[in-house]
Amino acid sequence: MRHFSLLLVFALWVLAPLTIAATYLYTVALDQYASHAGFAVRKEEAASPAELLGGLAEFSSTSNSPDTDILAKYIEGRQMLLAISEMLDLSEMYIRAEDPVFSLKENATIEELETFWQRAVKVFYDTRSELIEIRVLAFSPNDAQKLNQAILHESTLVINRLNAVAREDTIRYAKDELEKAIDRLKLARQNITVFRTRTKIVDPFADTEGQLGLINSLQSQLTLALIDLDLVSETASANDPRIAQGERRVRIIRSRIEEERNRLGSEDSVDDTYSNLVGRYEELAVDLEFAEKNYLSALASYTAAQAEAQRKSRYLATYLPPTLAESAQYPQRELILALLACGLILSWAIGTLIYYSVRDRR
Repeated sequence: MRHFSLLLVFALWVLAPLTIAATYLYTVALDQYASHAGFAVRKEEAASPAELLGGLAEFSSTSNSPDTDILAKYIEGRQMLLAISEMLDLSEMYIRAEDPVFSLKENATIEELETFWQRAVKVFYDTRSELIEIRVLAFSPNDAQKLNQAILHESTLVINRLNAVAREDTIRYAKDELEKAIDRLKLARQNITVFRTRTKIVDPFADTEGQLGLINSLQSQLTLALIDLDLVSETASANDPRIAQGERRVRIIRSRIEEERNRLGSEDSVDDTYSNLVGRYEELAVDLEFAEKNYLSALASYTAAQAEAQRKSRYLATYLPPTLAESAQYPQRELILALLACGLILSWAIGTLIYYSVRDRR
């Protein structure tokens, strides 16, 4: 009776589920076709002209990119699912009322659809070689291949977006500095223009040189006038009108020299003297020179950043295009039944051992 009970439990616990599962797998479950695709994210860095001239680098080099980790997670995630749903009708592909176990149920929520997506689309990622292989299951070979092609297309768009973000990050700081340098240069030039408009002097340095030249000329004329006055004073009487005329000429020249010197600057000078104008112009000129050098430096940095961003690019290298299946390989009926049988037999054996252990203790 005890042995009969064990056999009955074995039949109900192991044989019955296996029979039901085998019946469903071989009579109800629909064939599924697999489409495979393989690719890798590559990062190409072209050598700069300086490196080529120095012989420090080859013309270009390629290396694997850490963006592969991002892409592998993205393919399995909800964002890829939503992007593919806009391109293809997943409900038409996967809803099969006659196979409720392996198909997508009607009116599935986004969470249920995401769970089904992760079952239908498998990503195999080799972290050492950084190669990605995608296996897509569908109830027709054309649907599987079409879905795989859509995933590959969306993956390319993702890499392009990552490329654009990386380039923008590379040149953002240099662009901000260039804009600041341009604003500083505009302000410096505006200040120079306002100064020239207010003073009506284009170049105070040139005007100062002209003013100094005028004073030197007056000094020469004063010297000649003093010599002429001395010559006349030696030969003429004190009432000679030439002496009065000479003295008046000397006095006028000295007054003119004093006025011109006051225009250049004095202790009681006002804002429109040449010394103050030149000092103010020198400040503006220094600001303009600094702004120009800062602009040239920022422009060189921006150009270098653009060149650096252009030299580095990511692209999707496909080594296995989406395949078109000729025969159905899924669901793997024999494997499913073998795993189910192992699990059921193991659980039955454990239950039997527990039963005999408890019985022996009594």
